[in-house]
Amino acid sequence: MLKKMGRINQAVLIILYVLITVKAFEMEIIPANRIVVQIGEMLVLTCNTTGCESPSFSWRTQMDHPLGGTVNNYRTYSTLTMNPVSVENSHDYLCTVFCSEKGKKEKSIKVELYSFPSDPVIEISTSLVAGEPATVICKIPDVYPSDHLEVLLMKEGHTLHAKGFFEDDSRNKETKTVTYSFNPTTEDIGKEITCVAKLPIANMDFEPKERVTSLKLNANFGPQNTIITVSPSNFTVEGNPLKLTCVTESNPPAQVLWRKHLADGNIEHFIENNVLSIPHARFTDSGLYICEVINLVTNKTEKATVDIFIQDVPAVQITLRKKIGDVITTLETEDGKYTIDKAQLKDAGIYECISINKLGKQSQHIVLDVKVPPQNITVLVYPSENVKEGENVTITCSTYSNPPSQMVLKKVHQEREIILPSVNGTFTLYNVTKNDTGKYLLDVFNEVGNNIKVIEIAVIGKLEKRHQMMPLIIAFSCTTAIAIPVVAILIYVSRKAKINGSYSLVKALRLKV
Repeated sequence: MLKKMGRINQAVLIILYVLITVKAFEMEIIPANRIVVQIGEMLVLTCNTTGCESPSFSWRTQMDHPLGGTVNNYRTYSTLTMNPVSVENSHDYLCTVFCSEKGKKEKSIKVELYSFPSDPVIEISTSLVAGEPATVICKIPDVYPSDHLEVLLMKEGHTLHAKGFFEDDSRNKETKTVTYSFNPTTEDIGKEITCVAKLPIANMDFEPKERVTSLKLNANFGPQNTIITVSPSNFTVEGNPLKLTCVTESNPPAQVLWRKHLADGNIEHFIENNVLSIPHARFTDSGLYICEVINLVTNKTEKATVDIFIQDVPAVQITLRKKIGDVITTLETEDGKYTIDKAQLKDAGIYECISINKLGKQSQHIVLDVKVPPQNITVLVYPSENVKEGENVTITCSTYSNPPSQMVLKKVHQEREIILPSVNGTFTLYNVTKNDTGKYLLDVFNEVGNNIKVIEIAVIGKLEKRHQMMPLIIAFSCTTAIAIPVVAILIYVSRKAKINGSYSLVKALRLKV
């Protein structure tokens, strides 16, 4: 009995093990539940099964509409391919799986469609002309479902027109159109018209749900407010330049044509340019000038006129004068021309040209500056170039130049160059000694040239003795009263020489370079 019970338990365990190891029969649809897809794209639905060795598959719509796709069966799964997706594919699709030993299973998926493939397209019915009515057209291509479509027409952020298609019952994708009429102005040039299209469908996850397109306005207008400006004025004299400018407001820019009415009634035509220039006006240039402007787009024309008067120039008397200080000299000219051959310093001064006729007087002046390097240099050495020790030597220099010259006195030295200062061209050596003997270079210069003079100074030393003999003066004709003071003076001089010894240039100012 116990053995029999053991065999039963083993059989139960084997059955349970088999049931556990054998996979259950299951199925799924990929993607699951619902899918949002744009019309024109490709969609693949996959029905997959597990736990069945030889399943069979079946696809249908819940309302038994045509599948609108291609079915492909494989060992454990089946696909339904819709390429491209169309409005007819907006259904609930049901996949049924049959497994001979395990029965059947089925699941469904909802396919939701939309179409919002591209940005709006803005069109303008005619070429925009300022002040004339025009229509802006905004087209939203291939929209579905259109009963959710909202469209805004805007200008520079301000809404001009709004429209919703909420009552539209179209069952297919369609291009929807919104129009708006307005009168453009010149202020509209360069501004943007914007079309905003929105397709907000609740519980449908797709992007974008808003598309925007902008277009810059370019309104044609004119010509208008046409005038002629004249520079310097419409009344001038012969020989002056004359410029006539035709100014107008036009878009696109207007074509300009100049004409002139002649005295005999004929009309003279000029170049097609907004500026008419006459470099040297003549009396025959007088007359009525007409500027005609044409806008080839608006096909409008406008004119402006101006009268020009050119006066003959009377004979002119020309006088050239030269001023130096308060002295004024009138110069002879040849046809107003005055030539200076080999300019000299005396030619420097202020030259004034005066022109006079019956219409008035004008004058212009220039300043002539003649630069001259140092010339005619004169050097004076006082008392002379050969002096005694202890004396002062003064060197004076004068020259002829423009601008005024500078002067530098240098002593030639083997080891260094000594530069001596000057005061107004005067150099002074104080208490000269034998050391001051030598060659001196006097450099006279300005910005256009220089000149160098050489000066040689010789210093002669004094006679010096340690003991000097008093000369014996015998004056037979002098009385004793006169001889005694003479002897006293001679003794004083002798002692003074002994005390002083030799002389040196202690006051000389020297600059070592």
